[in-house]
Amino acid sequence: MAETLIKEADVVVTMDDNRRTLRGADLLLRDGVIAEIGHDLVADDAVVFSAKGKIITPGLVNTHHHLYQTLTRAVPGAQDALLFGWLQRLYPIWARFGPEEMYVSAQVGLAELALSGCTLTSDHLYLYPGGARLDDTIAAAQDVGLRFHATRGAMSIGESDGGLPPDALVEDERAILEDSIRVIDAFHDPRPGAMVRVGVAPCSPFSVTRDLMRDAAILARDKGVMMHTHLAENDEDIAYSLEMFGCRPGQYAEDLGWTGDDVWHAHCVKLDGQEIDLFARSSTGVAHCPCSNCRLGSGIAPVRQMRDAGVHVGLGVDGSASNDIGNLVGEARQAMLLQRVQNGADAMSAHEALEIATRGGAEVLGRDDCGQLAVGKRADIALWDATSVESAGSWDPLALVLAGPMKVDALFVEGRQVVSEGRMLTIDLPRIISRQNTLARNLADC
Repeated sequence: MAETLIKEADVVVTMDDNRRTLRGADLLLRDGVIAEIGHDLVADDAVVFSAKGKIITPGLVNTHHHLYQTLTRAVPGAQDALLFGWLQRLYPIWARFGPEEMYVSAQVGLAELALSGCTLTSDHLYLYPGGARLDDTIAAAQDVGLRFHATRGAMSIGESDGGLPPDALVEDERAILEDSIRVIDAFHDPRPGAMVRVGVAPCSPFSVTRDLMRDAAILARDKGVMMHTHLAENDEDIAYSLEMFGCRPGQYAEDLGWTGDDVWHAHCVKLDGQEIDLFARSSTGVAHCPCSNCRLGSGIAPVRQMRDAGVHVGLGVDGSASNDIGNLVGEARQAMLLQRVQNGADAMSAHEALEIATRGGAEVLGRDDCGQLAVGKRADIALWDATSVESAGSWDPLALVLAGPMKVDALFVEGRQVVSEGRMLTIDLPRIISRQNTLARNLADC
């Protein structure tokens, strides 16, 4: 029986059903689960970890990412483009990837997330050049040690059929569905505490057919897995939907079975009031990606209106090519600031932003076993250094996203320590970064 006793944290922000905040508290972790929370806990056989000077929160949850894009950050010609132009610049580069590029880029992206306090992340992989498979990113997550929701994305409409991606990056729709079944059967774990789950995720309404969207929804529900795609990301997205489908994105999603508590959509910057009400009624989730939306000039998502209507909202760093960094606590800060810009200084508190980054993301991903610190929940825990220069002079230790470190001091996933003193324990990160930079130079030289 593996036990770890985390002792005497300055503050424990539980995000439990009562939203308790505890001072000077201990946490006992046993076999990947939080066994006890309280004061003066004792466990004779436990490994003791001192949390003096630390603020403890649930591990952060990332609801949207494209891990492969860590190899194409700050690419000239894509730095200042809107969404469609950005994609057209990067697609030919991504077409030169293979299994190693997918694996290494995922390791780097996952380590970056872990160092920002993330314990659970989804990933949307929708292209498979050079023999790459979803298996490559799952292997990377298992090495790094994060809880991982891989989604089997896809594109089926290439340039020759009026789509955006090169024909070399699209797949036959029957092959897409068959491989979706393969990876679900091979990797998806529906049990509480699962370290790997698999979802079905056609890339977007402008890169796959109606038939694939509909068939993917049928397949996902037959297999009991979740569904994910991009939706209503910017004005170009809305215009495309109106011209090609004769309706707004929310109606398109509903018509094809893409609403429900087993569905979450990325971005949703341009949802209108009716679409927000639809998502609230149907318990459809949203992955809010504030930094990416700013980077691509897409706009400010109506998160305040979504939350007030009862829509489940989590945060996503999105791909590193449209965000350029993958820091999840930074994403929480940006989400809070943008809602204040749009709706006033009292539109979102620092505590609410942290809740969206933890419990909110877990709800979007259907993980009621994660996102909060409570007895019986998974031992996914972030420890932040309250003595850091960013926190010096702070009167409110709960306001982490206003005045707190941007990197985690220690991180536990399923009770296993993944980060210690701001360094990765599970992988040789300097070696992997060196390999990543070599791969990026090779792509740039082609």
